Amino acid sequence: MRISFTARHFKAADGLKDYAEKKARRLKRYYNGIIDCEIVLDYEKQDQIAEIAIKVYGQKLVAVEKTEDIFKSIDQAVDKLERQVKKYKGKLRGHTNARVTSLEYEGGEGL
Repeated sequence: MRISFTARHFKAADGLKDYAEKKARRLKRYYNGIIDCEIVLDYEKQDQIAEIAIKVYGQKLVAVEKTEDIFKSIDQAVDKLERQVKKYKGKLRGHTNARVTSLEYEGGEGL
């Protein structure tokens, strides 16, 4: 998984960059098919924004969180992406199973 990091309107400290990348790598345990990860941190007045986008096969999953603390924003964005990755993975697995079960019940007698 390639990780790109961008800080808008401020210079990110190395500790903040390492923290964000460490949290993003945590997504790898839920799905190994993650190709790219883009982390964008931004400041807008009092709000601190974390936007994390991951590319998986045929899909781009994005989470944007806006709070008063940048670390809290990163944590919430990663949590949101965890849920999206789990749902995406479930759809991948469930899609083939649904097709097989529907064929079994259409004939009335089964295969």
